[in-house]
Amino acid sequence: MPIYEYRCGACGFQKEHLQKLNDAHLVTCPECGNDTYKRQISAAGFHLKGSGWYATDFKGGRSGSAGSGASEAKPAESKPAATPCGGNCACH
Repeated sequence: MPIYEYRCGACGFQKEHLQKLNDAHLVTCPECGNDTYKRQISAAGFHLKGSGWYATDFKGGRSGSAGSGASEAKPAESKPAATPCGGNCACH
């Protein structure tokens, strides 16, 4: 859903509103009550929700090459698990 910026011509009150594309324009100012509340022309804004790719995939800024991922996994695989029983029991 886009975020639209509105400004009142009477009192100068300015606020952003989250609206659907097909919602009617707001006309009544929530601050003074006059019908001079107009949508401003500004950069298009939107709000991303959820845990999509933008929050999980490229957050660390890694290059994404397959070689770097494989080299990071090798040291972890070569270390034996540190357990009190040495890993020779049925609990593991």
